[in-house]
Amino acid sequence: MKTSKLDPRAPLVLDTRELGRRPGSQKEFTETVPAPADLGIEVLGVAEGTPVELDLRLEAVMEGVLVTGTVHTELTGECVRCLDPISDELEARFQELYVYDDGHHDIDADEESEVRRLEDDLLDLEPVLRDAVVLALPFQPLCEEDCPGLCTECGAHLADDPDHTHEAPIDPRWAGLEALTQDDSKTTD
Repeated sequence: MKTSKLDPRAPLVLDTRELGRRPGSQKEFTETVPAPADLGIEVLGVAEGTPVELDLRLEAVMEGVLVTGTVHTELTGECVRCLDPISDELEARFQELYVYDDGHHDIDADEESEVRRLEDDLLDLEPVLRDAVVLALPFQPLCEEDCPGLCTECGAHLADDPDHTHEAPIDPRWAGLEALTQDDSKTTD
């Protein structure tokens, strides 16, 4: 198995050596880290560098280290209907098992891609954080629950002008007749 070396100084890389490999030992702490790049979806997410507060519990179990936590952070984005800016708070929970990378724990080939492993007693929390945040985001974020959006014809902001209307469009099959009625109005004047 090819492993990449984790940087222990990276903000989302945690050292589990303090736990030892004694099942039942645990460590609880709160940590604030800068948000990694591209944390969110296209229209809503956490801006890179925004403080992300993590409440974590690391617990040694037989197979590895169980990480349970909550993430608190600020979201920014835009409404999918009217494109107005949105800012909100996010709280998401996550739990992930990081398996010891010593070869003593049998894992099926099907499960191999889904298993997170400790590397030299270090764990990378970024993929778990990314999954927790993205799954907690609304699929279509709105500035207000009943946001009317934009006019499909001219792009006017419908919340500012609720009585916004346009003349009924002319059926293209009758467009030639419309030209005749305009010619008649010019000749009668």
